[in-house]
Parts: sequence; structure tokens; C-alpha cells
Amino acid sequence: MSIAYLFPGQGAQFVGMGKDIAEQFPAAKAIFEKANEIAGFDLTKICFEGPAEKLNTTTMSQPAIFTVSAAILEVMRTTTALKPDVTAGLSMGEYTALHAAALISFEDGLLLVKKRGEAMQAAADASSGGMVAIIGLDEQKSRALCQEAACGELVEPVNFNCPGQIALSGAKSACERAQNLAEKYGAIKAVRLEVAGAFHTVMMSPAGEALGEQLAKTKIAEPATVKTIANINAEYYASAAQIRDGLRKQLAQPIYWQKCVERLLADGIETFYEIGPGKVLTGLMRRVNRKANIINISSADEVKSLGI
Repeated sequence: MSIAYLFPGQGAQFVGMGKDIAEQFPAAKAIFEKANEIAGFDLTKICFEGPAEKLNTTTMSQPAIFTVSAAILEVMRTTTALKPDVTAGLSMGEYTALHAAALISFEDGLLLVKKRGEAMQAAADASSGGMVAIIGLDEQKSRALCQEAACGELVEPVNFNCPGQIALSGAKSACERAQNLAEKYGAIKAVRLEVAGAFHTVMMSPAGEALGEQLAKTKIAEPATVKTIANINAEYYASAAQIRDGLRKQLAQPIYWQKCVERLLADGIETFYEIGPGKVLTGLMRRVNRKANIINISSADEVKSLGI
């Protein structure tokens, strides 16, 4: 294996994303038009013009990021000879990774992430949860911090993004206590994340059930030529049944992005392409392995730099 396509998740969105690509590449424009039809509203306008308050919501950011990433991917598919050996995506980005591996269609992928965002928002509304990013602690110290901060409530490490960056999730008050205690454990800083709820914990279990119903109705191909790695265990999906199970569990279980990247590096990936808005995954890669060759493709100029 030599080439991996990586796709960002929620948080990578920004107003104006994908606009230059849609204007310069008909293949991308067609994806945005199709997204509007599938979503049933002008998703394109929200991507291009905002407002930010609307784009940044859980229900809107997920289908928006999926669409922008898929539009860039479609341009790469139709104008370059590049083909991935493996795909991976951070949290919601795993859906784009599965689409890139030809395991789910664009239509089904968009419907899934739309349902996912709605289900996560509903679960968040039904509970009082939050998340906090802890910078400078390892897993052991993060777990010790959570143990002290819990006070009978839920708070646990859930996003293992890169060395020294772990996100905690749980009850809002427990997250606040963890944020205040972080310095005591040696953290460089602790930052409250602007999210709707306690993502990737059992507080999202109702969302997993709702998403499971949509997944059961979705056509998913059996993995073949292109592999996709799962967030929940850094293993490659071996069947459509595993994919359904992994996507459902992902909502209420921790995300091991660092382990996914380390697995890909160990398995011989030589070049990574981050496809989609922003440069979040490129930044995380620099923390995992500074020498890794990663190319960010988030604008029309970056697409053209591939030698089209």
C-alpha cells in the first residue's frame, strides 16, 4: 500500500468552503447541485455564504463537510490518475472515506450523515453534556484527571487525536471540573469545545440506535480493492456488516485517530492526501510523525497543483 486518502470530521467547516472548486470544476458543481436535491434545502448556499452560526451546528456541519469533501474527491477522480490503496476519516469523515472506497454512494452517504447529525443533536438536547480538549497529557494522566473530576458523573477520554492532544467528553459539570483540574495534572491547557453534547460516550447511545435504523436500510458494498480503517479499533473493515456495526458504535465509543494513522504508517503508506475543508488532519499528522508526506487538498489551487 502506498496512498491513503484522509477525510476531516466535524469542526473543519468554514464559511466559503468549496466555493472556488464549484466555480472552477463542473464535476464539483454537479455534486453540490445533487446535494441540494438530496438534502431538500440549499446546502450549497450555507457552505458558500453561511451564516457561520447555522453552518457550525451539528445538523448542518456534518452534511456540509461530507459534500465539500465529496466534491473535491469527484474532481480528483475525474481529472487525475490518483487512486487510494486505503481510506480513513476522522469521526464523521469515516463516511466520506467509505464513499471514497466505493462502499457507499454519495446519495446514501449524505443521507447517513444528515441522519447522524440530527440524531446526535436530539441526543444532546435530551442530556446535558459537553467536551473539553486537553493539551499536554498522555492517556494515563487523562484518565486519572477524569477519575478525580467525575464526582459520580460521566467524563472520560474519547478522542485520541495525536500525542499530547486528547478530548474528554461527558456531563457538562464534570467536563468543567476536568477543565479546572487539568493544570494540576500537568496539562499545558484545557479548552472547552463548542459542541452540542457529550459525543462518543454512552450519552449518545440513543443517536446510535436512530442511526442504526438508517444504516439497516442503506446499501453498503463488501470491502474489496480499497481498504477503509475503522476509528473505533484501528482495524480494516472486512465486511458490510462490520461497517454498519462500526458506524453505529462510533457515536458512543472513543475515536482512536492516532492509532489509525500509526497503523497506516506501519503498513507502508508513503503519501497521505487530506481531502476536504481545512487542514486539521495535516496538523495532527505533524504531531504523530513529522516526516510523513501529507498533501492537503482543500482549494481549487491545491487540486490544480496535482498536475491536472
